[in-house]
Amino acid sequence: MVIVGAGPSGLVLGNLLRASGIDTLILERASRDQVWTRARAGFLSAHSARVLTEHGLAAGMLRNGRSHDVCAFRDANGEFTLRYGQLGRGEVHTVYPQQHLVTDLISEYLSRGGELRFGATVTEVDPQTATVRYRDAQGDGEVAGRFLAGCDGGNGVTRQAVAAASVSRHTRDHGITWLAVLAQAPQSMAAVTYALHDNGFAGHMARSPEVTRYYLQIPPTDTPAAWPDERIWAELGVRMRTEEFGPLRQGPITERQPVRLRSDVLDPLQHARLFLAGDAASLISPSAAKGANLAIMAAEVLAGALADALLRDDERALAAYSRTCLPRIWRAQEFSHWMINLLHGPLGADPAADFQRALCRARLDSLRDSRAHQDFFAENYVGI
Repeated sequence: MVIVGAGPSGLVLGNLLRASGIDTLILERASRDQVWTRARAGFLSAHSARVLTEHGLAAGMLRNGRSHDVCAFRDANGEFTLRYGQLGRGEVHTVYPQQHLVTDLISEYLSRGGELRFGATVTEVDPQTATVRYRDAQGDGEVAGRFLAGCDGGNGVTRQAVAAASVSRHTRDHGITWLAVLAQAPQSMAAVTYALHDNGFAGHMARSPEVTRYYLQIPPTDTPAAWPDERIWAELGVRMRTEEFGPLRQGPITERQPVRLRSDVLDPLQHARLFLAGDAASLISPSAAKGANLAIMAAEVLAGALADALLRDDERALAAYSRTCLPRIWRAQEFSHWMINLLHGPLGADPAADFQRALCRARLDSLRDSRAHQDFFAENYVGI
């Protein structure tokens, strides 16, 4: 079995297949150091935590992860918190930085006898023959398996191979850009905090006791260079309303990159002997912390289907892979879209913008006051 990509989907899939005794090879274009250190989302859903725990992949998460069951919203009317762990199904997130999870998964995968080649750039994929051509430090190579798994992200070669086939592509550009900021600073608030402001959205998400992720809505034409440290902290202070709620704990900004909020889903998620998982299957905006959790969900489904096919010569679950995953993907997309409409009013001053901003305030008021809306939020915020 050949897996392209060593992110959460590829590594969870590889670990589950190795646990079933299936030979696997993972090809990853980045270096080992890049994979170990690239900072990504850190919110694991209750379902993801169960998958990792049930399959012996949760030692680091159980040792160092932190339960999180509350989020806060700020706007001109003040702040309110939702203890979503006491709402809906009563589920919570586990905060565990993705780079730590990936490091754990790599270690476990190698201990289970899996093969992983870093610095291997896939140049061509043939879904009909399950053949991959790649280039690494030793030159050009080719490998084939009975099946292929594409876990190499939204811009990867495997997604392009499926998109070129007879599939439907559903895409939406939400017209919103965030500046994703990683600060070497302790968290300033006890909860994940979403701030709504006429200047644009701002978000605060702790990643570890020493590192905090912030988001700032910026004009789509802005570049990271237009946002030096001083401007970032000043604008975060305005949107987070620090004069009312207290100052932010500041520190060096180690990463700033624009994130265009886009959604993109392929249907089906398979073509011939190639199957997609993670961002290769569906891109989702980061507004609802679903990306890594959808990746783990799809990896578990695909691992079970491949085990049936490879060990029991039963391909029924494999044939149903897209039908199994896509309803969950679309539900996550729907909630992500709901969150986008909740958090983002238009930038600029005109009557249409004022109307949209008033709708945002009404949505937030409803979430503040309605238990039914709070239960809906809690169930979808944590669930897959």
